[in-house]
Amino acid sequence: MINLFDPLTLRSVTFKNRIWLSPMCQYSAVDGFVGQWHEVHLGSFATGGFGMVMVEATAVVPEGRISVGCPSIEDEDHALAFKPIIDFAHTHGVKMGIQLAHAGRKASTLLPSDNHAIATLDRGGWKAVAPSAIAYHGYPEPHELTTLEIKLLVRDFAAAALRAVEVGFDVIEIHAAHGYLLHQFYSPLANTRTDEYGGDFEGRTRLLVEVAQAIREVIPEGVPLLVRISATDWVDDGWNLIDSIELSKILKVIGVDLIDVSTGGNVHNAPITASPGFQVPFATAIRIEAGIATSAVGMITEPEQAQHILETGEADAIFIARAALRNPRWPLMASEKLGVKIDWPFQLDRGRTLR
Repeated sequence: MINLFDPLTLRSVTFKNRIWLSPMCQYSAVDGFVGQWHEVHLGSFATGGFGMVMVEATAVVPEGRISVGCPSIEDEDHALAFKPIIDFAHTHGVKMGIQLAHAGRKASTLLPSDNHAIATLDRGGWKAVAPSAIAYHGYPEPHELTTLEIKLLVRDFAAAALRAVEVGFDVIEIHAAHGYLLHQFYSPLANTRTDEYGGDFEGRTRLLVEVAQAIREVIPEGVPLLVRISATDWVDDGWNLIDSIELSKILKVIGVDLIDVSTGGNVHNAPITASPGFQVPFATAIRIEAGIATSAVGMITEPEQAQHILETGEADAIFIARAALRNPRWPLMASEKLGVKIDWPFQLDRGRTLR
């Protein structure tokens, strides 16, 4: 029986437990650089017992950022800004992952304090890009990428991944979910291209497959490669679970180690009925049908709930998101509730009740 606190090994990386911090936007980068907020924010999870801390969506190029306050890893200087965070996490036995991303048409916004309004050029914004010139609700019409521009993006993802491992990241995750660029390409709702990157399933998934292949080729063999996908668009004519299973089979063959299974984000006001663990069945189906490790995410808030998902073979790891914002020491709390003795940072030891 798998326990939340059992280790998990992917390639050469062993995670001390299966409780991972989900990537969550902080809108606190300056010119794409992470800083003191990120050091304290991510450091709190490193001391809180997580087996892996995944950095928020980090753009591979400046125009790939979701907002003017999102980070990038566009060059060596931006990569080096992560090093103090990585080094601190490693001193606590925590693995660090980075989610490499491109926002596509859902990009160039201001901060939450400005209600995520579109950032115009005079406020640091840029022209968003997409597979097709189809605007997302509330966003301007994007520039339709040329075939050459798409091929250059593959190079950009690979270069960003190499920078990430060189600065010390243990895990690379490709963000191909939530209506951002790679999801836009594989969903028929956002991609009406007629060239090699559009049309049928093979064409629409081509960019993600090429990005995964390019990254796998440049990062060390021992570094795990994860892909976050949206398993469904939640509408009848969109991307669906059957598509996700077939895509996951392909990704497994080219060297992806785990599918991080989420849903939605590509259709405004999609009919989603959210409830505790509502995305878990998608992770289970992909795990069984594609024969690849999966992680579950989404409204997983209680230790007993997370433990049950692992015990019943529904997923291999759990990403904790908003519950971790409420309690950055969620894993330490979970160990107490489940009666599992684990090591705590000595600085926090007086808060322990289970000895």
